[in-house]
Amino acid sequence: MGIYVNPGNIPFRESRCSRIYIDKSMLIAKVNAVCRTERKCICVSRPRRFGKSMAANMLAAYYSCGCDSAELFAGLKIEKEQSFQEHLNRHYVIRIDVQRFLESEKELDSFIGDMERSVVAELLEEFSEYKGFDSDSRLKTALDQIFIQSQKGFIFIIDEWDCVFRIARNRKEMQKEYLDFLRGLFKGADYTELVYMTGILPIKKYGEHSAINIFDEYSMISPKNLGEYFGFTEKEVYDACRQQGMDYAEVERWYDGYRVGKFHIYNPKSVADALTWEEIQSYWTGTETYEALKVYIDLNFDGLKEAVTAMLGNGRCVIDPTTFQNDMTTFRTRDDVLTLLVHLGYLTYEKETSQVFIPNREIEQEFMRAVKVGGWDGVIQSLNRSQELLESTWALDGAAVAEGMSAIHSETSSVLKYNQESSLTSAVLMAYYSAKIYYLNPIMELPSGKSFADVVYLPKRNTEYPALVIELKWDKTASGAIRQIKEKKYASWIEGYAGDILLVGINYEKETKVHECIIEKYVKTN
Repeated sequence: MGIYVNPGNIPFRESRCSRIYIDKSMLIAKVNAVCRTERKCICVSRPRRFGKSMAANMLAAYYSCGCDSAELFAGLKIEKEQSFQEHLNRHYVIRIDVQRFLESEKELDSFIGDMERSVVAELLEEFSEYKGFDSDSRLKTALDQIFIQSQKGFIFIIDEWDCVFRIARNRKEMQKEYLDFLRGLFKGADYTELVYMTGILPIKKYGEHSAINIFDEYSMISPKNLGEYFGFTEKEVYDACRQQGMDYAEVERWYDGYRVGKFHIYNPKSVADALTWEEIQSYWTGTETYEALKVYIDLNFDGLKEAVTAMLGNGRCVIDPTTFQNDMTTFRTRDDVLTLLVHLGYLTYEKETSQVFIPNREIEQEFMRAVKVGGWDGVIQSLNRSQELLESTWALDGAAVAEGMSAIHSETSSVLKYNQESSLTSAVLMAYYSAKIYYLNPIMELPSGKSFADVVYLPKRNTEYPALVIELKWDKTASGAIRQIKEKKYASWIEGYAGDILLVGINYEKETKVHECIIEKYVKTN
């Protein structure tokens, strides 16, 4: 048993002995299905705190012939799978945490050689009967010789594969050297039975293509059939809350919200911390601070600030993630920045609508910290106005709402963006920021009646607040907005709501920059 070659199962044993343990062992069945096939190279990218290392430790404990892990998997779901016994502790395994060799920039020029020497040294000790390589040999040479003489290959489990791109952000030549090393190690290598590589970023792209095209990639944007293993599922969290006597609804509000394929996923580390300490709060700052987020949302890309503003108001933003180059410096558009924030866990991506949004209360707090120290004074002022504007809406005070909207529109929109329709929508979402206390997330362009309502707020359960149906107009009239709501029956979809429904018509006159608002109670049909 070595550190890198045929490792033991101590890390996975520690996970199994922890107070909070969620059984994710069926990931093994998915990985077994590609072992020794043309799809044997997989790269799984997900944010910090989402269980990457735990999964890597579990796979190492399962495959490595350097230990006996049968007892650790006793009672887990994978034990009932047909492939379980076939692979249990029957493989040569090489387990590498790249960050162990690359903790700072000063190690950039030597870490590849250090990795190779460390692994080759253990190979010499573990396979001393095989000839054809020595301590100065390249890793590929040693593996070739062992395979030729034993006809047995290796399973590679590589954690933090992408730390090079986080530490050497601007050293393109170092990034290329590292990618060439990985390509040379795995491409066309007969000794490769499986590669499970995990990190935060997908594999670096040059142009439209992956730099290592032998890998199938699973990410927060495209999880394929591994979505349920990216975090804790709703059922897993619900069952854990019952066992620990925690309020599931509050855990859901703070840590749910990630869309990974067809699954709603919870941040696993935050849930585990909340259940362990029996306290609901933001645990995100334990490893990722708001300064890291601030760097990206302060980038001067067209429409980025408006997108963040809208999402702070519980809105969503349509993006095209395909232009992202899978690094932390190559940004061409605001969509590239927003796509990176998905991979970092600050946003989530809904594939069906191509929309991103802030997933939950925990991450919302990180955004709030970032804008408070980032010179976003107008946004902060707008947030402070929000509760007053909401109360004016409930009081049917259209003049007060128009005045508040004018201030918020001015505070949250740049000069260039002020007269664009998206800017007004962002301003409305920011204006009703306080609504998240009383209402569900806003529904944008709700299909209702004969057309689409611009914004609809539905109250949370067991509250007596009125539903809000908001229609926005440009260079027309607020009364025309109200008339359109009625004529196109925008409120018909929510007539089943037992409480009051308020119709809110807002018009913005571009030339005068004047806002007008009319609010009426909706009279339900019998």
